[in-house]
Amino acid sequence: MSGATDRPVSDLQEFSEPPAVTQEGVAGESPWRLAVRRMRKRRFALFMGAVFVLLVLTMAAAPLWAEHVAHTTPSANHLSDQIEVDGEKVNVVGLDGVPIGPTWQGQFFLGADTNGRDVAVRLLYGGRNSLIIGLGAALITLVLGLVTGLLAGYFRGWTDSILSRIMDVLWAFPVILLGIALGTSLALGGLKLGPVSVSGGSLAIPIFVIAIVYIPYLARPIRGEVLSLREKEFVEAARAQGMGSFRLITSEILPNVLSTGLVFFPLLVANAILLEAALSFLGAGVQPPEPSWGTMIDEGVARIVTAPALAIVPGMMIVLTVLSLNVFGEAIRDSLDPKAKVRIEH
Repeated sequence: MSGATDRPVSDLQEFSEPPAVTQEGVAGESPWRLAVRRMRKRRFALFMGAVFVLLVLTMAAAPLWAEHVAHTTPSANHLSDQIEVDGEKVNVVGLDGVPIGPTWQGQFFLGADTNGRDVAVRLLYGGRNSLIIGLGAALITLVLGLVTGLLAGYFRGWTDSILSRIMDVLWAFPVILLGIALGTSLALGGLKLGPVSVSGGSLAIPIFVIAIVYIPYLARPIRGEVLSLREKEFVEAARAQGMGSFRLITSEILPNVLSTGLVFFPLLVANAILLEAALSFLGAGVQPPEPSWGTMIDEGVARIVTAPALAIVPGMMIVLTVLSLNVFGEAIRDSLDPKAKVRIEH
């Protein structure tokens, strides 16, 4: 008789060898955990993500800076005021109409605008408004885009026809022109939906406009994925077991398209911030006296020669914010791509 120790060496190795490691990681590892492992390899993308988080925290601290450091508000003007810079009294706005430049101290850290308002305070409050609009619009677009794509792709037929035609109408207009048309009309008359009434100067107006404009850009790829997924074997099996449409969509199809929504979200935020800046620059976004980076650039263009910081500083903040979101969003896309080639080091 042969004992256990008489078995071939190859049979013993069957139980002692660790799980196979491929380019995709350990066999049987969940896609989400694998995506995290991929993401950890992208140091620059993580750094840019941290930059965006730092920007958000800085803008959130705008009231603290305004109250405890600058001792002013974003709308308060100081046309006739003087401040002390390097031991000398200096007019906030000179007799020739040229505002003071950066003082690098608490008051008027980045100088003043032509109305004598603190640029640093307005930059922080304007950034907070721009981020609120960008994040709010992207979140609404994500929800409505997912719902539209899921309904159109799953039910097909007349549901798909109606929703697709609505998306085609929105898709036919250039984003900036549609945003200007909706933003201008709503800024003048406000928004009334039954008992809900929103004034034209509210931040809800640009959030609503930007969210509606970008829905087709998410709904169409989601619809395409759902059309493919509804024919898969696991969906057919769930349907054969008597699972209803609502439960099937939420438990079987939605988890498989959620990664697409997560990939789109940071890119939607970046595009929403850019569109908000463009609309505010053209007078169809955030309405004065509320500050935003777009309105600050619009106000600074007239003084681009005598006070270039008024336009350059908010422009640089837009570039930094959008760049950090795009780099981070690109890394998320690559990390969630199951065909991405990465090396797993142990």
